[in-house]
This record gives sequence, C-alpha cells and structure tokens, in this order.
Amino acid sequence: MAEEEKEEMKSFKDLGLCEELVEACDSLGWKYPTKIQVEAIPHALEGKDLIGLAQTGSGKTGAFALPILHALLESHSKQGYKSAPVFFALVLSPTRELAIQIAEQFEALGSGISLKCAVLVGGVDIMQQQIALGKRPHIIVGTPGRLVDHLTNTKGFSLRMLKFLVLDEADRLLNEDFEKALDDILNVIPRDRHTYLFSATMTKKVKKLQRACLRNPVKIEAASKYSTVDTLKQQYRFIPAKYKDCYLVYILTEMSGCTSMVFTRTCDATRLLAFILRNLNIRAIPISGQMTQAKRLGALNKFKSGECNVLVCTDVASRGLDIPSVDMVINYDIPTNSKDYIHRVGRTARAGRSGVAISLVNQYELEWYLQIEKLIGKKLPEYPAQEEEVLQYLESVTEAKRLSQMKLKEIGGTKKRRGGDDDEDIERYLGVKGKSSKKVKRK
Repeated sequence: MAEEEKEEMKSFKDLGLCEELVEACDSLGWKYPTKIQVEAIPHALEGKDLIGLAQTGSGKTGAFALPILHALLESHSKQGYKSAPVFFALVLSPTRELAIQIAEQFEALGSGISLKCAVLVGGVDIMQQQIALGKRPHIIVGTPGRLVDHLTNTKGFSLRMLKFLVLDEADRLLNEDFEKALDDILNVIPRDRHTYLFSATMTKKVKKLQRACLRNPVKIEAASKYSTVDTLKQQYRFIPAKYKDCYLVYILTEMSGCTSMVFTRTCDATRLLAFILRNLNIRAIPISGQMTQAKRLGALNKFKSGECNVLVCTDVASRGLDIPSVDMVINYDIPTNSKDYIHRVGRTARAGRSGVAISLVNQYELEWYLQIEKLIGKKLPEYPAQEEEVLQYLESVTEAKRLSQMKLKEIGGTKKRRGGDDDEDIERYLGVKGKSSKKVKRK
C-alpha cells in the first residue's frame, strides 16, 4: 500500500494550486499533500461542495484552507487588491483552541499575500474582536456562540457577501450546545456559497446537515468509518480501580522522557491528578473547559514549549489540537462515548509519526472498553507490567493524593472567604513545587 502511494505521490502544483500557494506550502515544509488534500483540493477548485471524512492529524485544515485562499487570490487578480472581497470565508469550530489554531494555519499560508484573518471566540475581550472586524478581514474563524454575538451587536458587521462556509469537526458542532447558534448563522448567510463540511466521524446529524446546506456535495473518505492510524501502538491494561493512580505514575515514570496527554472524565479530576503528579516531581499541567481562555492557552503553551511534559485534560482538549510532539496518550478514564476514543488517540502518531496509546480499564469501565474494540474492529494487546513493580509506588502515590486533596480543600476554602478565582492559587501551587513534594519519595 505504501509503495502504491509513493508511486502516485503528487505535488501541490499537480493539484492545480496557484504558484503563491505552492511556495507557501513549501515554506511551511509541506513537501507533499496528504491523502485528504489530494482528494479534496481538485474538487474544491472546480467549485464543488465537499464532505470530508478524515482522521484527526490527516491535514484536513490544509484541505479547506488552500482552495479558499486560491479563490481569494483569483478574485484579487480580477478585482485588484483594493477591491478584494472582505468577509470572504467563515470557518466554524466547536472549540476556542481549534479556532485559534485554524486561524494560525490560514495566516501562515497567507503570509505572503497580505491575508487578514479575525478570530471570534468566547473568553476573549469582545471590543478587541470588534476592532479586528473593523479592519475588514478576508477570513473569519470562530465558535458559533461568539459569532452570533457579533452578528447581533457589532455595528456594520454582516456576512451577506460570504463566499465560503466551513464547518470543521462538524459532528461536535451539531451538539445541542451549538444547534440554535448554527441555525441563526445559516439563516443570515447567502445560500449561493461554497460549503465544506469536515469531520472525523460521520453521524446521523452530519448527514442531516449535509441535506440541509450542501448542494450535490462530493464525499471524500480518507479513512475507514472509524479508524486509527497504522503508526499508533494501542494497548490496554485491566486493573482494579484502587490501583489506577499507581499504574498511571508507573507508566509516566517508565516513559519519563516522553510528552504525554492523560485524559480524564471530569474537570475536577484533571486538577487533582495534576496535583498528585506534581507532588511526585512529574511536570504535569491541567487543561479543562472550566478554565478561562487565557489560562487554557497558557497551559497549552507551557506544554508545547516543554516546560511541562504531561498535559492532564478532559475531552475539550482532544479535538483538533495539533501538538506535534505528543509521544503517548493515556486514557486514565475510559470515554463513555467510544467515538471520543478515536479523537483522543488522534493526538499522537500524527502526520506519519509513531505514537503509543494506553487505556487503563477498571472493573466498572469494561463495557465501555469493549465498545471501543468493537468500534475500531480490533482486539488490543495488553500493556506489559509486573504488578509487584507497580505497587512499589503505592505508598508515595497514596501520600501524594492525601496532600493534593488537602491542598484542593484549602484552595476551595480560601476562594469562599475571598470570593476570588481559585485558578491563580492552583497555578501558584502547580508552578512552584512546594515543601510537600520533597516529603514524597519514590521507593
């Protein structure tokens, strides 16, 4: 299969993209287009609507960004730069981080053509965004709720001239949370437009939306229905619930040179686990939906820069974040929705690199784990570990957990007395290894 792909390898020029964009791809180090790009771009350049099903990490942002920029450049050459269309394309994303990341990719590809891009997401000052809109950007990337705020309240902002609509991670955008905002947006944008719908998974809601707002779309599947990449080594370990923390610490210690993402089910669990790991001198930082946008981006940057090498997160962080150097994903809590497993493990083994995904399954999660095996169509091998070795950590992990729970209680009490935000206390505690971490020694 790999040999066939090499024989068919096309360049960005072969896909029909203009010279400026071929150069932009080259300067970003994109030597060859990915499978989804090879299949999507020619159809998009012909003016067709698209439905793209592709694994996370398959290059789908490039698959919609390049045709949009190509069309923008064509309208530049026809009308001259001064009269180039503003509010040319709108990209909707379910999370703030993904929106920021998409905008960064647009800006990188458009750096040589004076591209203007605005990001409209919650948790950020609305006035700054209004100033950005006042500069008449070509591309708008945002989350549905904040975009509706601007359509309602920002004077002079309208999408009547919109030419392209992109729905990225469409399966997530169609959750109840976004349904009304999405309807409001679809009601105010022109029917005569190009629509691209991208998703890692095809759901009934995605099919329904396809019927509602796409015209004779071309469906591109660069993955089997639910699949994980071949370079990903997937394992599981069946363990008693009471030893789960111990196994987590054991695996992170064994793989101490790696960058890892640890997935939990709740926001509170991210904080507690990050505290426990810090107490054991493991450089962990939490990220969850409860944090402010600035704090989430700050945590993400610490992880990207290598200051922290373990990111403890909820599923909010598992969609669309391209952190190129993630070596390992650990499912500390097994996801109740097995499709979330595909997105979680999609954080590693991206763009042809290899990676490891380990799922810690306790006696209460077996049913969910079996659903995952059924979904991906394979039985996974067991992660090899001697229980006696793992349980050598039990005493220090138990003590670290006790200290962490005490600290969380203390922070909660301080917050109530002060009526303030406990994020800063947590950050201070996580950022500085206190005396408590010295007491806890590994055996």
